[in-house]
Amino acid sequence: MAFPQTPIELLAEMQIGGVWTDITGDLYARAPLSIERGRQDEAARVDPARASFQLDNRQNKYSPRNPRSANYGRIGRNTPVRFSVPGTESYLAMTGLPTDIASTPDHASLDIVGDIDVRIEVTARWYDTEQQTLIGKWSQPTDGNRSWDLRLQSASCTWVWTPTGLSADALTAQFTLPPLPRRAALRLTMDVDNGAGGRTITLYWSTSLSGSWTTIGTVTVTGTTSIFNSTAPLEISPDQSSATATRYPLRGRVHRAELRSGIGGSVVAAPDMRALAPGTTSWADSAGRTWTLAGAAAISNREYRLHAEVSSWPPRWDPSGRDIYVPVEASGILRRLGQGRKALASTLRRRIPAVGAPVAYWPMEDGKDATQAYSPLPGVTPLVVSGFEFGADDSLFGSSALPKIDATASMRGTVPPYPATGQWLVSYMMHSPGAPASATTILEFTTTGTARRFVLTMDSDSVDLTGYDAAGSTVVSIVFSLLDFHGHWINLNLTAADQGGGNVRYELGWTVVDGTGYGGGTTIAGTAGIVTDISTTFGPLAADMRIGHLGVLPTSSTIAYVFGDNAWRGEEASRRIVRLGGEESVPIVSDYAPTPVDAQRPNTLLTLLNECADADLGVLYEARDRLGLVYKGRTTYHNQPVALTLDYSVAGHVAPPLEPVDDDQRVRNDRTVTRANGSSARAVDTTSPLSILPPPAGVGVYDDARTLNLRYDSQPEDIAGWLLHMGTWDEARYPTVHINLAAAPSLIPAVVQLDIGDRIQIINPPVWLPPGPIDLIVEGYTEVISHPTGWDIFLNCTPAGPWSAAFADDSVYGRADTDSSVLGADATSSATTLLVHTTQTADSSSPRWTQDPAEMPFDVRLGGEVVTATAITSLAEDTFARTVAAGGWGTASDGHTYTLTGGTGADRSVSGGLGLITATSAQTTLRMQTVAETCADAEIRCTVSVNAVATGASMVTSFAMRWSSASSCYRARVEWGVGGAIGLSAVVGSTLIDTSVSTSLTYTAGQQYEVRVRLIGHRILMRIWPTGTIEPTGIWQLDRTATTGLITSGQVGIGGGAFSGNTNATTEYRFANWVVASPQRMTVTRSVNGITKAQTAGTDVRLAQPAITSY
Repeated sequence: MAFPQTPIELLAEMQIGGVWTDITGDLYARAPLSIERGRQDEAARVDPARASFQLDNRQNKYSPRNPRSANYGRIGRNTPVRFSVPGTESYLAMTGLPTDIASTPDHASLDIVGDIDVRIEVTARWYDTEQQTLIGKWSQPTDGNRSWDLRLQSASCTWVWTPTGLSADALTAQFTLPPLPRRAALRLTMDVDNGAGGRTITLYWSTSLSGSWTTIGTVTVTGTTSIFNSTAPLEISPDQSSATATRYPLRGRVHRAELRSGIGGSVVAAPDMRALAPGTTSWADSAGRTWTLAGAAAISNREYRLHAEVSSWPPRWDPSGRDIYVPVEASGILRRLGQGRKALASTLRRRIPAVGAPVAYWPMEDGKDATQAYSPLPGVTPLVVSGFEFGADDSLFGSSALPKIDATASMRGTVPPYPATGQWLVSYMMHSPGAPASATTILEFTTTGTARRFVLTMDSDSVDLTGYDAAGSTVVSIVFSLLDFHGHWINLNLTAADQGGGNVRYELGWTVVDGTGYGGGTTIAGTAGIVTDISTTFGPLAADMRIGHLGVLPTSSTIAYVFGDNAWRGEEASRRIVRLGGEESVPIVSDYAPTPVDAQRPNTLLTLLNECADADLGVLYEARDRLGLVYKGRTTYHNQPVALTLDYSVAGHVAPPLEPVDDDQRVRNDRTVTRANGSSARAVDTTSPLSILPPPAGVGVYDDARTLNLRYDSQPEDIAGWLLHMGTWDEARYPTVHINLAAAPSLIPAVVQLDIGDRIQIINPPVWLPPGPIDLIVEGYTEVISHPTGWDIFLNCTPAGPWSAAFADDSVYGRADTDSSVLGADATSSATTLLVHTTQTADSSSPRWTQDPAEMPFDVRLGGEVVTATAITSLAEDTFARTVAAGGWGTASDGHTYTLTGGTGADRSVSGGLGLITATSAQTTLRMQTVAETCADAEIRCTVSVNAVATGASMVTSFAMRWSSASSCYRARVEWGVGGAIGLSAVVGSTLIDTSVSTSLTYTAGQQYEVRVRLIGHRILMRIWPTGTIEPTGIWQLDRTATTGLITSGQVGIGGGAFSGNTNATTEYRFANWVVASPQRMTVTRSVNGITKAQTAGTDVRLAQPAITSY
């Protein structure tokens, strides 16, 4: 029977004497195992993980200070401990180390040279910055015996193959990965000859090998290809650690894989680890291939809950002495890293010894009272100096403060003997304030080579390197102009390298920090020798020069100074995190985080790591499957898949209490972000319900400021905007979600995979809460395992909604929201047609809702109700693309019918793409065509003209709004004047508002004009311009506001009628492309989130999932 009918198969292990040892039998059931990980409620930082449990110590096994203990000397402070439970299926555990892989020998069926289909299902860090291999036939030791390989790096997947077996001939296709669940399957197909003279490579993904495949991308390249028939084994995660671009095996889990000959062809390899017994080391797959594990790769079904270090071993006993136990406290690696740690040295001080293997090195980062420059290298005596003012200049990014020299400065240092390598480098960092008036020495040293003594001088226009042989004769002379030499920090390099044939090349060069490099050299007959000592008396004109990091290296390469000199400025956050972890031997796995960070200044490891996390807005936390750290980058939070779905209506899924908190703990509506030593940006919310405005329009000011280690002054603006978005997200939070796994054991497979930063949803919440799903991010959790059948998880959560970000071409997150729109009329709870008005001002008009059927359906939120829009049209629209004889206008292109007012049907017709109103008598009669659509504010667009120039009095084209009759409406009018002048006017009924306005426009018979009319409240705006020209913006030729006879709503329409005195025998009013652009008619499915209610005019209408632009 399964849990909870049988006890949890908890496994507790401790590293005793360096060996993982099962201690489960010594766990006391009376004391639950309690594990805490991640961030507590709204904490700014992740706390060190913590575990508490009790061990039976009656046999003295857990008394590290007692010599009687069997484990004396084998356990102690920070002894590793780990806890795991069995999963529902087995997997291949991959360590990421070069020797730990799975393989099957080459076989004839694996020798695929044509179309290929590769599939693999893994649990991986898809966005890790390190290159990882997934599967391939790629012999690492033997170039020339390679076929193909599938790789991951930095949110991309790369397919590599070679037609010749040689790496030099390798071809690649790279794909950017979309957001993927931690466990997912990839499928790569290659059609080597697509029939069009090319090759086609496609990458797919799915939730498993059994799922449906979604295309990630397709690459089609001209030219057919083939795959080399190698004898290399087929390997899961081939080791490529010795490659120039180091690639390691996958660190994660492999669940199964398939290799097919041909796309969708026969299966030739199919390792499936899910049903294998834990501990299996060799097995045959369903295709007959025999697989063997190497190194520490293992078949396991364990789900690790924590890796920690014992921080406390307090012995305890009862008065009788029969109950002897240890209430153990164990902590994650963050505890150790955060205690007693000194600041890391400067990047130059760290990099030069680590990369360059110098034979002598003097950083010169000594304190202000120093009288000599120490060397961190064993056996290298201090540099004897005079005229040095130590600690004078801290402007070099890659260094602590360095000395400034005076006019009497000198330095003497001995280079210990070392094996000759045929090359050397003497290098240092320097900052010269300006060119001296005459030559002055800036470096002098000796060697055992053909050139025994070197003197480097600078003068007013050049830098000169002179080398003298043992007789004092000049054998080397290199002279360069002082290009970019002064006024900033440079790395000065002098190198020698034997060329063979009895020749040696000497070079002089310098590289501006964060800038350009210069230099050149000369070749002479001779040898390089080795550098023996530095003996420099600086010339008096070198005063005020800054100097530091003098190194002598047995190589001519300057790589030891590269990146260290500028302290890795501009390095991506994730790369710095991983690099620092590697340098400090702290295992760190990082998502790809491209945020560029600024200089790495001396500080503690955790401070430097958190600088990167803060700049990227991600989270650094502890891994649970090993003692190490994980960085979850900001971008991986965006639109991430749901890792766990809880159904409130299902018993056990959500244990009580589920209590929302609607407070101001997270509110920040005034954000300032400053780049350290740089510019600032401020973002303030002045419009939302959580704005800085006083209640009830807002909540008042909640401000904060933060300084971040950013590379560019342009970065704070984006970050401040995003932080403002996060701080003004208007949603209740659920600090704790309780899951009782004993009551809902079906959740165990998903829960044991759940980790910090994952997204969960609670569906079907109770009716007294807002409709679901409740969308949350797991910030941390407390896990309590009560022996033998209790298992509770308490998740610390924050809203996931703010992390929904715009994603191009996504059906949900690829939609930009309206700037502002409201319900244009009341709607009953069952109405399936809504009038939606896009908010407008005199100066601007928000974009309308899309009417493209291809963009439907999508969800819209109004008044707490989510509806699905299935179609959107203009309120009224007519293209007049039909012919209707005199008697009416027929049915409009959008299906509307017209109501005739004034004149007779015989006055109306449609012809030539025009709606016509023709008056052969009673010219002053107002003839209108209206549609039965009621609205308040509106915007109308139409093309208009008349058949003749008016005589006697103006002809008038009218646009009716809020119409109920000719005497109860607003009308915007085009006055076609006598003589060809055009005027505009507005009336309430027939009462003129203010006066008519004259425009500078004139017309002729049949000349078309474009008209836009906007009604905002009781304000009527109107503009007119010739058809075929650009619409004027920022100006309304008519701007009138009604103050009497006010009308709140009504129908819309168009029409015409002349002023009294008009003498035209026939007047014809012509209309084309008439559209009521706002409001729009939205056809919807109501109550998709369970909310059923009537909605009132003016209710805000927005996308349920708007595209929020991240950075």
